[in-house]
Amino acid sequence: MNRGALRFASFIASSLLVVAAEPTARSQTAPASSDKSAPATIEGAGYVFISGQGPLRSDGSSPDKFADQVRQTLDNIKVALQSAGLTPDHLVYLQVYLEDTQRVRELDEVFTSYFPKDPPARAVLGVAKVPNSSIQINAIAVRNLQGKQAVSVPGLKSNQAFSAGMLTHDQLFVSTMPGRDPATGVVPQDPAQQVNLALDGVKSVVEAAGLTMAHMVFVNPYMTSEISYRAMNEQYAKRFEFGNTPGRATIEVSSLPDGAHMAFTGIAVRDISRRQSIRPKNMPPSPTASPCVFAGDLLYCSAKSGFIPGPNGGVFFASTADQTRQTMRNLLDNLEEAGMTFDQVVSTTIYLDDLRDTAAFTKVYERYFGKTLPAQTVVQQLAPGDRKANEEGHYPTLEQVSLIAIRGRGNSNK
Repeated sequence: MNRGALRFASFIASSLLVVAAEPTARSQTAPASSDKSAPATIEGAGYVFISGQGPLRSDGSSPDKFADQVRQTLDNIKVALQSAGLTPDHLVYLQVYLEDTQRVRELDEVFTSYFPKDPPARAVLGVAKVPNSSIQINAIAVRNLQGKQAVSVPGLKSNQAFSAGMLTHDQLFVSTMPGRDPATGVVPQDPAQQVNLALDGVKSVVEAAGLTMAHMVFVNPYMTSEISYRAMNEQYAKRFEFGNTPGRATIEVSSLPDGAHMAFTGIAVRDISRRQSIRPKNMPPSPTASPCVFAGDLLYCSAKSGFIPGPNGGVFFASTADQTRQTMRNLLDNLEEAGMTFDQVVSTTIYLDDLRDTAAFTKVYERYFGKTLPAQTVVQQLAPGDRKANEEGHYPTLEQVSLIAIRGRGNSNK
Protein backbone atom coordinates (compact mmCIF):
# COMPACT_ATOMS: atom_id res chain seq x y z
CA MET A 1 0.00 0.00 0.00
CA ASN A 2 1.57 3.35 -0.98
CA ARG A 3 1.69 6.60 0.95
CA GLY A 4 -1.62 7.72 -0.49
CA ALA A 5 -3.36 4.63 0.83
CA LEU A 6 -5.08 4.99 4.16
CA ARG A 7 -3.21 3.17 6.90
CA PHE A 8 -5.35 0.87 9.03
CA ALA A 9 -5.03 -1.83 11.64
CA SER A 10 -8.13 -3.63 10.81
CA PHE A 11 -10.33 -0.68 10.85
CA ILE A 12 -11.32 2.99 11.93
CA ALA A 13 -11.25 6.24 13.28
CA SER A 14 -12.83 9.30 14.61
CA SER A 15 -16.09 10.67 16.15
CA LEU A 16 -18.07 9.20 18.78
CA LEU A 17 -20.91 8.60 21.12
CA VAL A 18 -24.51 8.28 22.21
CA VAL A 19 -26.14 6.33 24.96
CA ALA A 20 -29.58 4.90 25.53
CA ALA A 21 -31.68 2.37 23.82
CA GLU A 22 -34.40 4.81 22.95
CA PRO A 23 -35.04 5.99 19.40
CA THR A 24 -32.95 9.03 18.51
CA ALA A 25 -34.12 12.40 17.30
CA ARG A 26 -32.42 14.10 14.36
CA SER A 27 -32.07 17.76 13.55
CA GLN A 28 -30.32 19.44 10.67
CA THR A 29 -28.46 22.72 11.09
CA ALA A 30 -25.98 22.39 8.23
CA PRO A 31 -26.43 22.41 4.45
CA ALA A 32 -27.50 19.05 3.09
CA SER A 33 -24.88 17.15 1.10
CA SER A 34 -27.51 15.06 -0.65
CA ASP A 35 -31.25 14.45 -0.87
CA LYS A 36 -31.03 12.38 2.31
CA SER A 37 -29.37 15.20 4.22
CA ALA A 38 -26.64 14.11 6.62
CA PRO A 39 -27.86 15.81 9.83
CA ALA A 40 -25.70 18.10 11.91
CA THR A 41 -26.77 16.40 15.14
CA ILE A 42 -28.09 13.05 16.25
CA GLU A 43 -29.03 12.48 19.84
CA GLY A 44 -29.94 9.72 22.21
CA ALA A 45 -30.89 9.92 25.86
CA GLY A 46 -27.25 10.10 26.85
CA TYR A 47 -25.17 11.85 24.16
CA VAL A 48 -25.39 14.10 21.14
CA PHE A 49 -23.14 13.53 18.09
CA ILE A 50 -22.32 16.54 15.97
CA SER A 51 -21.18 16.16 12.36
CA GLY A 52 -17.99 17.81 11.15
CA GLN A 53 -18.51 21.57 11.11
CA GLY A 54 -16.54 24.25 9.26
CA PRO A 55 -16.45 28.06 9.47
CA LEU A 56 -19.22 28.83 6.96
CA ARG A 57 -21.70 31.48 8.05
CA SER A 58 -25.40 31.16 7.32
CA ASP A 59 -24.93 33.21 4.11
CA GLY A 60 -22.25 30.81 2.84
CA SER A 61 -19.32 33.15 3.49
CA SER A 62 -16.35 32.42 5.74
CA PRO A 63 -14.17 34.72 7.90
CA ASP A 64 -10.78 35.67 6.48
CA LYS A 65 -8.67 35.32 9.64
CA PHE A 66 -7.90 31.86 10.99
CA ALA A 67 -8.85 32.74 14.58
CA ASP A 68 -12.22 33.97 13.35
CA GLN A 69 -12.66 30.75 11.36
CA VAL A 70 -12.06 28.71 14.52
CA ARG A 71 -14.58 30.79 16.46
CA GLN A 72 -17.17 30.53 13.67
CA THR A 73 -16.70 26.76 13.56
CA LEU A 74 -17.28 26.57 17.32
CA ASP A 75 -20.29 28.85 16.94
CA ASN A 76 -21.71 26.44 14.35
CA ILE A 77 -21.26 23.61 16.84
CA LYS A 78 -23.02 25.78 19.42
CA VAL A 79 -26.00 26.18 17.07
CA ALA A 80 -26.14 22.40 16.65
CA LEU A 81 -26.08 22.01 20.42
CA GLN A 82 -28.87 24.53 20.86
CA SER A 83 -31.03 22.53 18.45
CA ALA A 84 -30.72 19.68 20.97
CA GLY A 85 -31.40 21.95 23.95
CA LEU A 86 -27.76 21.97 25.10
CA THR A 87 -24.92 24.48 25.55
CA PRO A 88 -21.12 24.32 25.08
CA ASP A 89 -20.90 23.25 28.75
CA HIS A 90 -22.26 19.86 27.60
CA LEU A 91 -19.36 19.21 25.20
CA VAL A 92 -17.05 16.40 26.28
CA TYR A 93 -14.94 15.66 23.19
CA LEU A 94 -13.88 17.51 20.03
CA GLN A 95 -11.87 16.29 17.06
CA VAL A 96 -10.11 19.06 15.18
CA TYR A 97 -8.87 18.54 11.62
CA LEU A 98 -6.39 21.21 10.50
CA GLU A 99 -4.75 21.69 7.13
CA ASP A 100 -1.92 23.52 8.94
CA THR A 101 -0.96 22.30 12.41
CA GLN A 102 1.50 25.20 12.71
CA ARG A 103 -1.56 27.22 13.68
CA VAL A 104 -2.30 25.19 16.79
CA ARG A 105 -1.30 28.09 19.08
CA GLU A 106 -3.92 30.32 17.43
CA LEU A 107 -6.38 27.44 17.84
CA ASP A 108 -5.51 27.20 21.53
CA GLU A 109 -6.06 30.91 22.10
CA VAL A 110 -9.59 30.71 20.73
CA PHE A 111 -10.36 27.52 22.66
CA THR A 112 -9.11 29.06 25.90
CA SER A 113 -11.46 32.03 25.54
CA TYR A 114 -14.36 29.90 24.30
CA PHE A 115 -14.08 27.35 27.13
CA PRO A 116 -12.95 29.36 30.19
CA LYS A 117 -13.56 26.46 32.59
CA ASP A 118 -13.13 22.68 32.23
CA PRO A 119 -12.73 22.60 28.41
CA PRO A 120 -13.65 19.37 26.63
CA ALA A 121 -11.11 16.70 25.79
CA ARG A 122 -9.67 17.26 22.32
CA ALA A 123 -7.80 15.60 19.46
CA VAL A 124 -5.91 17.66 16.87
CA LEU A 125 -4.48 16.22 13.65
CA GLY A 126 -3.13 17.62 10.42
CA VAL A 127 -4.84 16.55 7.21
CA ALA A 128 -4.33 17.34 3.54
CA LYS A 129 -7.84 18.68 2.98
CA VAL A 130 -11.23 19.20 4.57
CA PRO A 131 -14.38 20.35 2.76
CA ASN A 132 -14.76 24.08 2.05
CA SER A 133 -12.14 25.45 4.48
CA SER A 134 -8.89 24.80 6.33
CA ILE A 135 -10.52 23.54 9.55
CA GLN A 136 -13.24 21.06 10.49
CA ILE A 137 -14.40 20.04 13.97
CA ASN A 138 -16.79 17.33 15.07
CA ALA A 139 -18.03 16.90 18.61
CA ILE A 140 -19.74 14.82 21.25
CA ALA A 141 -21.85 16.28 24.04
CA VAL A 142 -23.37 14.61 27.08
CA ARG A 143 -26.99 15.43 27.86
CA ASN A 144 -26.84 14.99 31.65
CA LEU A 145 -24.06 17.01 33.32
CA GLN A 146 -24.15 14.81 36.42
CA GLY A 147 -20.85 12.96 36.60
CA LYS A 148 -19.13 15.25 34.06
CA GLN A 149 -15.66 15.98 35.38
CA ALA A 150 -12.37 17.10 33.86
CA VAL A 151 -9.42 14.78 34.50
CA SER A 152 -6.02 16.23 35.30
CA VAL A 153 -2.82 14.16 35.46
CA PRO A 154 -0.27 14.76 38.23
CA GLY A 155 3.03 15.85 36.67
CA LEU A 156 1.52 16.45 33.22
CA LYS A 157 1.70 20.09 32.11
CA SER A 158 -1.85 21.32 31.70
CA ASN A 159 -3.18 23.22 28.69
CA GLN A 160 -6.05 25.62 29.29
CA ALA A 161 -7.38 24.94 25.77
CA PHE A 162 -8.41 21.36 26.56
CA SER A 163 -8.67 18.85 29.39
CA ALA A 164 -6.42 15.80 29.37
CA GLY A 165 -9.53 13.70 29.86
CA MET A 166 -13.24 14.22 30.41
CA LEU A 167 -15.39 11.89 32.47
CA THR A 168 -19.13 11.48 32.10
CA HIS A 169 -21.47 9.21 34.03
CA ASP A 170 -20.29 6.18 32.03
CA GLN A 171 -17.42 7.12 29.69
CA LEU A 172 -13.95 8.64 29.65
CA PHE A 173 -12.76 10.68 26.66
CA VAL A 174 -8.98 10.97 26.34
CA SER A 175 -7.32 13.87 24.53
CA THR A 176 -4.54 13.36 22.01
CA MET A 177 -1.42 12.15 23.81
CA PRO A 178 1.69 12.80 21.65
CA GLY A 179 4.85 10.75 21.35
CA ARG A 180 7.16 13.25 22.98
CA ASP A 181 8.71 13.62 26.42
CA PRO A 182 6.09 15.33 28.65
CA ALA A 183 8.80 17.02 30.74
CA THR A 184 10.98 18.43 27.95
CA GLY A 185 8.73 18.34 24.90
CA VAL A 186 11.47 16.54 22.97
CA VAL A 187 10.45 14.02 20.29
CA PRO A 188 12.91 11.09 20.46
CA GLN A 189 14.38 9.72 17.25
CA ASP A 190 13.45 6.11 18.04
CA PRO A 191 9.93 5.35 16.68
CA ALA A 192 9.30 2.73 19.39
CA GLN A 193 10.10 5.32 22.05
CA GLN A 194 7.65 7.75 20.48
CA VAL A 195 4.91 5.11 20.45
CA ASN A 196 5.52 4.21 24.08
CA LEU A 197 5.56 7.83 25.23
CA ALA A 198 2.19 8.38 23.54
CA LEU A 199 0.75 5.21 25.06
CA ASP A 200 2.13 6.18 28.47
CA GLY A 201 0.26 9.46 28.11
CA VAL A 202 -3.02 7.65 27.47
CA LYS A 203 -2.36 5.33 30.40
CA SER A 204 -1.67 8.28 32.72
CA VAL A 205 -5.04 9.87 31.85
CA VAL A 206 -6.92 6.57 32.20
CA GLU A 207 -5.34 5.85 35.57
CA ALA A 208 -5.95 9.41 36.80
CA ALA A 209 -9.64 8.70 36.12
CA GLY A 210 -9.45 5.55 38.28
CA LEU A 211 -9.54 3.14 35.30
CA THR A 212 -7.13 0.83 33.49
CA MET A 213 -6.18 0.28 29.85
CA ALA A 214 -8.53 -2.74 29.91
CA HIS A 215 -11.42 -0.24 30.09
CA MET A 216 -10.56 1.20 26.67
CA VAL A 217 -13.20 0.56 23.99
CA PHE A 218 -11.84 2.63 21.12
CA VAL A 219 -8.45 4.07 20.16
CA ASN A 220 -7.29 6.33 17.34
CA PRO A 221 -3.58 6.00 16.60
CA TYR A 222 -2.54 8.98 14.47
CA MET A 223 0.87 8.69 12.81
CA THR A 224 2.94 10.44 10.19
CA SER A 225 5.03 8.63 7.59
CA GLU A 226 7.96 8.77 10.05
CA ILE A 227 6.38 5.92 12.06
CA SER A 228 5.96 2.49 10.52
CA TYR A 229 2.86 0.44 11.10
CA ARG A 230 5.04 -2.40 12.38
CA ALA A 231 6.87 -0.21 14.91
CA MET A 232 3.57 1.08 16.25
CA ASN A 233 1.87 -2.31 16.45
CA GLU A 234 4.78 -4.05 18.18
CA GLN A 235 4.50 -1.67 21.13
CA TYR A 236 0.74 -1.28 21.03
CA ALA A 237 0.05 -5.02 21.27
CA LYS A 238 1.91 -5.16 24.60
CA ARG A 239 -0.64 -2.87 26.23
CA PHE A 240 -3.79 -4.93 25.67
CA GLU A 241 -5.13 -8.46 26.08
CA PHE A 242 -4.81 -10.51 22.88
CA GLY A 243 -8.16 -10.80 21.11
CA ASN A 244 -9.82 -8.34 23.49
CA THR A 245 -8.30 -5.10 22.27
CA PRO A 246 -10.25 -1.86 21.75
CA GLY A 247 -11.79 -0.94 18.42
CA ARG A 248 -9.22 1.06 16.54
CA ALA A 249 -8.68 3.42 13.64
CA THR A 250 -5.06 3.77 12.64
CA ILE A 251 -4.76 6.82 10.42
CA GLU A 252 -1.67 8.17 8.69
CA VAL A 253 -1.92 11.96 8.84
CA SER A 254 -0.13 14.82 7.13
CA SER A 255 1.20 16.21 10.40
CA LEU A 256 0.71 16.44 14.15
CA PRO A 257 1.18 19.51 16.39
CA ASP A 258 4.59 20.45 17.79
CA GLY A 259 6.57 18.11 15.56
CA ALA A 260 5.12 14.88 16.95
CA HIS A 261 4.94 11.85 14.64
CA MET A 262 2.78 9.61 16.84
CA ALA A 263 -0.31 10.34 18.95
CA PHE A 264 -3.17 8.39 20.52
CA THR A 265 -6.65 9.42 21.56
CA GLY A 266 -9.56 7.26 22.67
CA ILE A 267 -12.56 6.36 24.79
CA ALA A 268 -12.96 4.12 27.83
CA VAL A 269 -16.03 2.73 29.58
CA ARG A 270 -16.17 3.32 33.34
CA ASP A 271 -17.91 0.03 34.20
CA ILE A 272 -15.81 -2.74 32.67
CA SER A 273 -18.68 -5.22 33.02
CA ARG A 274 -20.42 -3.23 30.25
CA ARG A 275 -17.51 -3.76 27.85
CA GLN A 276 -17.87 -6.55 25.24
CA SER A 277 -15.74 -7.24 22.16
CA ILE A 278 -17.47 -8.34 18.94
CA ARG A 279 -15.71 -10.39 16.25
CA PRO A 280 -17.28 -11.97 13.15
CA LYS A 281 -16.56 -15.68 12.83
CA ASN A 282 -14.58 -15.18 9.62
CA MET A 283 -12.04 -12.96 11.40
CA PRO A 284 -9.24 -14.41 13.56
CA PRO A 285 -8.45 -12.79 16.94
CA SER A 286 -6.11 -9.83 16.62
CA PRO A 287 -3.33 -8.62 18.94
CA THR A 288 -4.04 -5.02 17.94
CA ALA A 289 -7.74 -4.43 17.28
CA SER A 290 -11.23 -5.79 17.87
CA PRO A 291 -13.68 -5.29 14.97
CA CYS A 292 -16.21 -3.70 17.36
CA VAL A 293 -16.55 -3.15 21.10
CA PHE A 294 -19.70 -2.47 23.09
CA ALA A 295 -19.61 0.15 25.83
CA GLY A 296 -23.02 -0.50 27.30
CA ASP A 297 -25.46 0.05 24.43
CA LEU A 298 -22.94 1.91 22.28
CA LEU A 299 -21.05 -0.04 19.65
CA TYR A 300 -17.69 1.37 18.52
CA CYS A 301 -16.58 -0.28 15.28
CA SER A 302 -13.11 -0.22 13.81
CA ALA A 303 -12.64 1.45 10.47
CA LYS A 304 -13.19 -0.71 7.43
CA SER A 305 -11.94 -0.40 3.87
CA GLY A 306 -12.59 -2.28 0.64
CA PHE A 307 -10.23 -5.04 1.77
CA ILE A 308 -11.58 -8.52 1.03
CA PRO A 309 -10.74 -10.71 4.06
CA GLY A 310 -9.29 -14.18 3.91
CA PRO A 311 -5.96 -15.95 3.23
CA ASN A 312 -5.78 -14.42 -0.25
CA GLY A 313 -7.33 -11.14 0.77
CA GLY A 314 -6.61 -7.68 -0.48
CA VAL A 315 -8.09 -4.67 -2.22
CA PHE A 316 -8.92 -5.79 -5.75
CA PHE A 317 -11.08 -2.88 -6.91
CA ALA A 318 -9.67 0.09 -8.80
CA SER A 319 -12.52 2.57 -8.24
CA THR A 320 -13.76 4.36 -5.15
CA ALA A 321 -17.33 3.22 -5.83
CA ASP A 322 -16.40 -0.46 -6.00
CA GLN A 323 -14.21 -0.25 -2.91
CA THR A 324 -17.04 1.47 -1.05
CA ARG A 325 -19.41 -1.43 -1.79
CA GLN A 326 -16.94 -3.85 -0.19
CA THR A 327 -16.39 -1.50 2.74
CA MET A 328 -20.10 -1.37 3.48
CA ARG A 329 -20.28 -5.15 3.25
CA ASN A 330 -17.42 -5.43 5.74
CA LEU A 331 -19.13 -3.00 8.11
CA LEU A 332 -22.37 -4.95 7.84
CA ASP A 333 -20.56 -8.15 8.86
CA ASN A 334 -19.60 -6.46 12.13
CA LEU A 335 -23.06 -5.03 12.71
CA GLU A 336 -24.77 -8.35 12.08
CA GLU A 337 -22.42 -10.11 14.50
CA ALA A 338 -23.64 -7.61 17.10
CA GLY A 339 -27.28 -8.23 16.12
CA MET A 340 -27.59 -4.79 14.53
CA THR A 341 -28.17 -3.11 11.17
CA PHE A 342 -27.25 0.17 9.45
CA ASP A 343 -30.51 1.62 10.82
CA GLN A 344 -28.82 1.74 14.22
CA VAL A 345 -25.76 3.69 13.06
CA VAL A 346 -25.66 7.20 14.53
CA SER A 347 -22.27 8.51 13.45
CA THR A 348 -19.68 7.82 10.76
CA THR A 349 -16.22 9.13 9.96
CA ILE A 350 -15.23 8.90 6.32
CA TYR A 351 -11.62 9.01 5.09
CA LEU A 352 -11.09 9.57 1.38
CA ASP A 353 -7.91 9.40 -0.65
CA ASP A 354 -9.24 12.39 -2.62
CA LEU A 355 -12.18 14.62 -1.68
CA ARG A 356 -13.02 14.86 -5.39
CA ASP A 357 -14.31 11.29 -5.02
CA THR A 358 -16.96 12.39 -2.50
CA ALA A 359 -19.84 12.14 -4.97
CA ALA A 360 -18.80 8.65 -6.16
CA PHE A 361 -18.45 7.49 -2.56
CA THR A 362 -21.74 9.05 -1.41
CA LYS A 363 -23.76 7.51 -4.25
CA VAL A 364 -22.91 4.03 -2.96
CA TYR A 365 -22.81 4.86 0.77
CA GLU A 366 -26.33 6.33 0.88
CA ARG A 367 -27.94 3.16 -0.45
CA TYR A 368 -27.21 1.37 2.81
CA PHE A 369 -29.23 3.76 4.97
CA GLY A 370 -32.88 4.67 5.25
CA LYS A 371 -34.40 8.09 4.72
CA THR A 372 -31.81 10.01 6.72
CA LEU A 373 -28.06 9.54 7.01
CA PRO A 374 -26.13 9.40 10.28
CA ALA A 375 -24.12 12.37 11.49
CA GLN A 376 -20.89 12.29 9.51
CA THR A 377 -17.43 13.75 9.07
CA VAL A 378 -15.45 13.59 5.81
CA VAL A 379 -11.71 14.28 5.54
CA GLN A 380 -8.73 13.61 3.27
CA GLN A 381 -5.64 12.96 5.40
CA LEU A 382 -2.95 12.83 2.73
CA ALA A 383 -2.25 14.00 -0.80
CA PRO A 384 -3.78 11.54 -3.30
CA GLY A 385 -1.54 8.54 -3.95
CA ASP A 386 -0.64 6.41 -6.94
CA ARG A 387 -3.71 4.35 -7.85
CA LYS A 388 -1.93 1.64 -9.81
CA ALA A 389 -2.17 -2.03 -8.79
CA ASN A 390 0.94 -3.76 -7.50
CA GLU A 391 2.40 -6.98 -8.88
CA GLU A 392 -0.18 -9.03 -6.95
CA GLY A 393 -3.11 -7.08 -8.36
CA HIS A 394 -3.80 -5.21 -5.11
CA TYR A 395 -4.94 -1.60 -5.38
CA PRO A 396 -4.33 1.15 -2.78
CA THR A 397 -7.10 1.91 -0.31
CA LEU A 398 -9.18 4.85 -1.55
CA GLU A 399 -11.66 5.13 1.31
CA GLN A 400 -12.30 4.00 4.88
CA VAL A 401 -15.34 4.27 7.14
CA SER A 402 -15.70 4.00 10.89
CA LEU A 403 -19.01 4.03 12.70
CA ILE A 404 -20.81 4.18 15.99
CA ALA A 405 -24.15 2.45 16.48
CA ILE A 406 -26.60 2.15 19.35
CA ARG A 407 -28.20 -1.09 20.50
CA GLY A 408 -31.97 -0.98 20.75
CA ARG A 409 -32.42 1.93 18.40
CA GLY A 410 -35.50 1.29 16.25
CA ASN A 411 -35.88 1.31 12.49
CA SER A 412 -37.24 4.84 12.47
CA ASN A 413 -35.12 5.60 9.42
CA LYS A 414 -37.19 3.55 7.03
